[in-house]
Amino acid sequence: MDYGILSLAPAIIALALAFATKNALFSILIGVVVGVAITGKNLLFGFSDLMQNALGNADFIWILALEVFVGILVALFQKSGAIQAFSNVVGKKNLKQKGAQSLAFLLGIFIFFSDYFSPLYVGTVMKGITDKARVSREKLAYICDSTSAPVCTVIPFSSWGIYMAGLLVALGTKNIPDTNAAQKVIIHMVPYNFYGIAAVLMCGLIAVGIIPDYGPMRKAEKRAKEEGKVISDKARPMMSDELDKIQLKEGCKPNLFLNFLMPALIIIAVTIGTYVCMGSAKTLEAFIAAVVYQFIVMLIQKMGTVNELVDTAVEGIKSVMSAMLILAMAYCLNSISSTLGTADYVISITESWMTPTILMTLTFVVSAFIAFFTGTSWGTYAIVTPICVQMALNISGGALTPVVYATIAAVMGGGCFGDHCSPLSDTTILSSLATGSDHIDHVKTQLPYALTAGVVACIGFLIIGVTCA
Repeated sequence: MDYGILSLAPAIIALALAFATKNALFSILIGVVVGVAITGKNLLFGFSDLMQNALGNADFIWILALEVFVGILVALFQKSGAIQAFSNVVGKKNLKQKGAQSLAFLLGIFIFFSDYFSPLYVGTVMKGITDKARVSREKLAYICDSTSAPVCTVIPFSSWGIYMAGLLVALGTKNIPDTNAAQKVIIHMVPYNFYGIAAVLMCGLIAVGIIPDYGPMRKAEKRAKEEGKVISDKARPMMSDELDKIQLKEGCKPNLFLNFLMPALIIIAVTIGTYVCMGSAKTLEAFIAAVVYQFIVMLIQKMGTVNELVDTAVEGIKSVMSAMLILAMAYCLNSISSTLGTADYVISITESWMTPTILMTLTFVVSAFIAFFTGTSWGTYAIVTPICVQMALNISGGALTPVVYATIAAVMGGGCFGDHCSPLSDTTILSSLATGSDHIDHVKTQLPYALTAGVVACIGFLIIGVTCA
C-alpha cells in the first residue's frame, strides 16, 4: 500500500513525545504502536511480529552484543579502579573547564577509526574529569558525538568511507568499476564534505572556548558551573547507578598501564588490524578481546574471585539496559517506517526539486531529512546514493567532476547531520549512554550546534552548485 503522508506519523509522533515527555523509551514505543495501527494489523500480534522481524537480525544482535560488552568492560574498569586512577592523575593537573573539554575533544579525534568506540571510550574515561571541572554532561555528550561520526565521514579509509565506496561500485558506472576507483572518489570527496569538517572544527573551537556556548547548552553549562549540577534535577541519565556501587577491592592497587591503557590498545589494535588485514574493522571482537584480557589480568591481580568478577559483569550489563531497550524500540520504529515506505515517500516529494544548480544542497537536505526520521545514516546512504549520485553523473556526462564529488559529500554529510540530530540514532544513544547524560537533553543541547554546521554546509554546497552550473 501507498500510505503517503501517514508514513511519517510514527517518527513524527515519537519525536514530538520525546521532546514533550523527555522519556525516549515511552515515546518511541508509542510511535511504533501508531505505526502498527496504520498498517491495519492487530496491535498485539502486529507488534509481536514487528519485534521478531526488527530485532531478529544480525545488525541488531551485533550492536546489542557490542553494548553488552561495553557495559561489562566499563564495569571491570570501575572494579579495577582504573578510571578513578586516571582521573586522579589528570586531576593533579587541576584541569579547568576548557582544559577538560579540550582533552575530551583530542581523545575523540585520536580514536577516529570507530564511531561506536569513540564516544563510548571518551565518555567513560572523561566523565569523572569533566564532572570535577563542572562541565555539564550535555557538553561532554556533544563533544563525544561530534568527534565520532563526523570524523569518520572525513576519513577516507574509515568504515564509513569503505561503505560509501561499496555503494558507488554498486552503481555500475564505467568510471567507478571497482573498489580501488571508488576509494579514489571518496578521497576526492573529502574537501567537499562541508558538514563533517564544520562539525569537527566547530566542536574544537567550542571546547577551547573560542566559540561561546549558545542555546540550551549555555543554560546547561551555567547550571553546571554555578550550581555544580552536571545534570539537571529532572534528568533521566542513560547510564544507571549500578556502576556507582562497584568499588575497588580493599588492599588492591590499579595499574594504569595494565588496567587502563592495555584494554584500549587491544581494542585499537584489533580494530585497525582487522581493517588492514580483512578490509573490515571487527569492533565487537575487539571489545570481546579486551573484556577477556581485563578479566584474566584482574584475576591474576587478585582484584576479585571468578564469581565476584562475573557479578561485576552482570552489573555492567544492567547499567546499559536502558540504552538497549531504547535501541530495540528505535530498530522497531525504523522497521515499521520501512514497511510504511517513509523513505520512498520522502524521496517522491523531493525528487522533483533536484536541479543542476542546487543539486548538492537539496541532496544534503533530503539526506538529512531521511536520516533524522529514520535514525540511520548508513540506511540513508543506501537509499539516496543510487538516485542523487546518478543524477550528478548524468549532469557531468558520466565524468568524475566536482559536481559528482560534492554530491557524494552531500549524501555523506547530510546523512551524518540528520543522524547527529535524531534521538533515534544509535551513535546519539551511545553518546548519552557513555556520558550518563539525559538522552533528550543531549539531543536538545546539541541540535543548535548541528544546525549551525548544517547551515554552513548548505552555503558551501550552494557556492559549489553555482560555480559548477
